[in-house]
This record gives sequence, C-alpha cells and structure tokens, in this order.
Amino acid sequence: MSKSIRAGAWTAVVACAGCVGVFGSLRAAQEPAVPEVRYPRVDVALDTMEARIKAQRETIQQFKVFHDFQFTDKLKESGITFTHHAVPEATDDYMKVHYDHGTGIAVADVDGDGLYDIYFVNQVGGNELWKNLGNGEFKNITDEAGVGLKNRISVGASFADVNNTGRPDLFVTTVNQGNVLFRNDGNGHFTDVTGQSGLGAAAHSSGALFFDYDRDGLLDLLVCNVGVYTSDQKGPAGEYVGLQDAFFGHLHPERFEGPRLYKNLGDYRFTDVTAEVGLQPKMWSGDADVVDLNGDGWPDIYFPNMQGANHYFENEGGKKFVDKTSTYFPKTPWGAMGVKFFDYDNDGRMDLYVTDMHSDMMAVGVLPKEEKEKLATQPPPEKVLGGPASHYIFGNAFYHNLGGGKFEEISDKIGVETYWPWGVSVADVNADGWDDIFVAGGMNFPFRYGINSMLLNNRGTKFLDSEFLLGIEPRPVPYTKWFVINCGASLGPSEQRICEGYNSKIMVMAPKASRSSVIFDLDNDGALDIVTNDFNSEPQILMSNLAQRRKIHWLKVLLVGSKSNREGLGAIVRVMAGGQTYTRYNDGKSGYLSQSDLPMYFGLGDTAKIDSVEVQWPSGQVQTVRENLRENQVLVIAEPK
Repeated sequence: MSKSIRAGAWTAVVACAGCVGVFGSLRAAQEPAVPEVRYPRVDVALDTMEARIKAQRETIQQFKVFHDFQFTDKLKESGITFTHHAVPEATDDYMKVHYDHGTGIAVADVDGDGLYDIYFVNQVGGNELWKNLGNGEFKNITDEAGVGLKNRISVGASFADVNNTGRPDLFVTTVNQGNVLFRNDGNGHFTDVTGQSGLGAAAHSSGALFFDYDRDGLLDLLVCNVGVYTSDQKGPAGEYVGLQDAFFGHLHPERFEGPRLYKNLGDYRFTDVTAEVGLQPKMWSGDADVVDLNGDGWPDIYFPNMQGANHYFENEGGKKFVDKTSTYFPKTPWGAMGVKFFDYDNDGRMDLYVTDMHSDMMAVGVLPKEEKEKLATQPPPEKVLGGPASHYIFGNAFYHNLGGGKFEEISDKIGVETYWPWGVSVADVNADGWDDIFVAGGMNFPFRYGINSMLLNNRGTKFLDSEFLLGIEPRPVPYTKWFVINCGASLGPSEQRICEGYNSKIMVMAPKASRSSVIFDLDNDGALDIVTNDFNSEPQILMSNLAQRRKIHWLKVLLVGSKSNREGLGAIVRVMAGGQTYTRYNDGKSGYLSQSDLPMYFGLGDTAKIDSVEVQWPSGQVQTVRENLRENQVLVIAEPK
C-alpha cells in the first residue's frame, strides 16, 4: 500500500491504512535547537483567513441578536498547565486509527464550594482535575483527588451523583484497559469502586452518560463502545497498537462491540441489562444523547454511527427499547460523531442536531469557501459505505421537530453545516433566550487547519457563523509541535514531502484542533464561557466579556431530586418570562465524550421579570415555582417528597 499522505481525503484513510510506524524509525529526541517546520507547508485555511474574517464581518446586517462581545483565551491567566498528549499512532508512529477521535472534558463542583471544577481526559500521561479557585484561576488537585489514571489510555468522562448522596461521582472510559468508577467523598477526594460496581469491562469504550431509563430514582449508565480497532500488541505508551484496516471495521461484524446499558442497583452496584432491554444495534458509535421525544415520560436514546446508519431507540415503559429510527429519521448522516437534542426555535419541542465527521474525510482538497456545503464528490461504493448511498446524508443533519412525531431535515436551510466536526455544545452564549451552537472541529496532522465553529441563533430563523466575530477564531498560534523527524535519513515519499529543503532533524508542526468542549459560567459573572480539550496540545479557556459589554438577564436552575434521581437528570424545565417559554431537557451533555454536572442556564433576553418556572420531574411530578423568582440568581428547586 502507498504511504502517501493526501490531506483532507478519505482516500488517505484507505491509502495509509497500513502506515504503522511511518515516522517511528525516524523518531528523535525533541532537542530545543531543532528547527520548527509547519506541515502542510501550504495551508489554504490560513492563507485565506483574512478573507474569511472580512466575509463574516460583512454578514453583520443579518444579525437580529447581540453579537458585540468577545471570547479571549485566558489559559495562561487561569494557571491551568494541562496538555493533552496523544498516543504514538497519532504522532511519530502515525497511522489512521480511531485514537485521533480524541478525549473528553467534564465539569462539576467536586467539593461543594459552589465553584465548578474541570476534569481533562488524556491519552498519555494521565487525566487531570483542576479545582476552580474563583476569578478564573485554577489549581491542579489530581493527585490528592486520586483520579489521574496515569497508566491508561482514557477517552471519555461523566460526572453524576450515582448514589444520591449529593456529591458528583466520576466515570471514565478507556481503550480496552477497563473503565473506572470513582466515588466522591464530597471533599474532592475520590475512591475507585470499580470492583464492586461491575462497570470495569474492557472494550474500545468511548462516550458514556448517566440517565434513569426505568425511572426508579437511581441513575443508570450507558457506555458506548466503538468496536475493535486495535490489535493485542502493546505500543511504547502502553496503548494497544491500531489495526491496519481500522476504518473498515464497520464492514466486519465480528468486530462490533456495541453499547452497554447498566442498571443501577444502589450502593454503587450495577448489572448489565443490554440484552434484556433489547438495546443491541450493530454499529460503531462513540457517543449518544437521551431525550423524551414522544412525550410519554420515558427517556429515549439516539446513537450516532461513525460509519453507517444512526439508530434511535424508543423507551417502552422502562422495560425495553425498540428501534424506531425509520419512523422518525429515515435518512441519517453516514459519518456521525456529535449529537444533541435541544429546542432551537423555542416552540417547546426538542429538535436534533447531528454532526458528521467522516463524510468530510471523503472529499479531496475542500476549500474554506466550500465548508458550508454537503459532500460534493461521489461517495465510495456500497461495499465501503456498508449500505446504499441513498440511505445517508453526507454531512451534518438538523431535524426540526414539527410535532406529532414528524421531523424535517433543515441543516442547509438554517446554516449548520460545518467542516470536520466533532463534539457539539449547546448554550445561550449571548443570553438572549435563544440557544447557540459551538462545534469543536479540525483534524491535525497531516491535514490543513480547521476551525471551531460558533453558530449564533438568529431568533430561531437561522444560525449565523460567528466564530471570527466573537474572537474564537483565528487562534493566535494555530500550529503545535507534533514530532521530530531526521531528514538526513533514508526517506519515503511522505517523509520527503515533509523534509523538503532540510537534511537534518526538524520539529514537525501540525495544525491545532479541538475535540470536545464544555460551556459554563467559569467565573460566575453570569456570562457563559467555553473550555475545550484540544488534541495533542493545550486546551483553550475562552472567557466571555458579555457581562462587561451589556446588562444581561439570566437564570440558573439547580435541581435537587427526591423521588427522582438527585440531579434531576431527565427533567424538563420550562421558564416563563416576558411572554416567552424557554424549555430545556436536563441531560448533562456538553461536548463529545463528556457529561457534566452543571445548573441549567436560561438567558432571558431583555426581560428582567420571571413569571414562573415549571419542572417536569422524572418521577412524573410536575412542580411550578412562582415565588422568589429573581433574575441573575441560582435558583435551587427541590422536588417535593
């Protein structure tokens, strides 16, 4: 097989599938005197950046919503020194394998001080927990908390109150090294209780989320397993070496691992009920989201499929799940990665946004001006797709909920196509009452630079590209260190392109790119901030100055369940203010591979007066609050016993 690298192409996945160790034999110590050389040398995204910024500024007349504020990366000021380190298969032993899907990021108040702490998931070197000290500053408490997992290749993380103690516990997934459940003592110290929990299965695990599928008041756990994409051979970082044909795993039924649903028995004990409830799709899914789509009170599940048809399962009374995909979503994205249910047009119905990463890998040489378009080239044949091309959307999908079980796909109409998308975070970043979308994007080495996308909701009519207007893009430093190569050695065609003009060791610099993100009010000023987990580089701490730019009105709702699970996961919250009703489904999802324990945030636009707040609890109780409703507060709502 050819070892040529063709940036941006699905054919690169095919052509380089056997490229284990292309650069491993040329690996050298990262000496400070080694010249830094950017790859690719010509980056059309960076070369056209000024034109893109200008073009986005020229759309300002379309905005009906406030956009005159900025995000600024305050990583240095935060004190956070975490750096994501990728496995060798993504760096100096580069090959096409699912390790490049990255890792998650999760947020919770782990010690009960009212400040929300950040857990960064890593591949090599261990995960890190950073305590929020206030004023945008953080302290590394990983060692004292006991959640580093330094000897495992971690993937995703979810915070949730597993035993209804009032403290967020932590679940972490890994690549074939056993998943881990940590019990929180309430002071920010965690104990590994995996042994008693029954959750330590070793698979190619990815995203995981807690939800109460049977509404018994205890949070159950759904773990997404991608499928077998590694061999049994161990690599230098303790990782399992990737298979040469990893991205054709969806064509091999014997490699399917499938999601696992674990029922919570109480006292940190779980049992596998996957087969019992009929939840056995044949797919490669890295994540999922839950929602009560048909309004019967039971949480349903949507699984994006990395390569093939997505699956939507309807919950029948907490007893079993039935595949109803064709009923609601007969045509789904082929290469889906991120997923999020939310009410984009404030009509009280949950809409669905799905990002498609792998369809973008099919096209060769996509230009920045083409990034808002669906796949324009001919897709691979059915034997590669795993099904007829007519069954799929080759790009992002946005399903507008029309009610009565009817949906229309409107992604192009409302402007939510993006390029190389990973995780989705949804929140009202300008506090105007309309939920906005942040999409972590980009592909790193050997591809060109790809942007993170911020889509501002233009009052339910369209989403407007805003990443350049809001300071999210371009990054001040768009490239990062990737590996050292000895250009004086015997070189193949791929290495020769990288080394052109050099005959000694060089440090190859690759484009930065995010994988996961979380949106929350990091500094408690009422405005939402964004934190990313970037692949093989440092994160971004994108702080908003919205609260300094204008008077904003907002409400944070913190649920405390009694009959329902303590966090109220699965609750529907409606805030009535200024003649509007704002609806949120409490799923804890923000970003790819992640679930956080955060209050729900409601922007109120120009309205300072809140009329009422209604909570539809998972237990079935409906509670309405009309007293002591003030703007700009954290409203704690306790479920009646």
